Amino acid sequence: MRFHTRKWIKPEDLNANGTLFGGRLLEWIDEEAALYSIVQLENQKVVTKYISEIDFKASAKQGDVIEIGIKAIKFGKASLTLGCEVRNMMTRETIITISNIVMVNIGLDGKVKPHGKTKVEYVKDRVS
Repeated sequence: MRFHTRKWIKPEDLNANGTLFGGRLLEWIDEEAALYSIVQLENQKVVTKYISEIDFKASAKQGDVIEIGIKAIKFGKASLTLGCEVRNMMTRETIITISNIVMVNIGLDGKVKPHGKTKVEYVKDRVS
């Protein structure tokens, strides 16, 4: 799992209990999954098709720093399945795990488009 993004928990990210609002965390995860997919599939038009069971294991509070990890699990014909883990950098606890996030590649016409990818590629490896 590669952890690319960190978020600092601010007052506007909290729920009524004073802990990280799950909806805000899911927003961040969805954005991170989209960014990861855009880079991997080399297409700015990707959409979230499916998010599997979400397992909240711990929380975070104001002032904590969390990090979001995404990894590619499977390349489909027009999709990319990702896994996600979010952990609290202050307590070292896992906050949430998501086994499958399916992102779909979209063409200019707005329809599903095969992407032709079969494995994770790193930007440094694409530059000749």
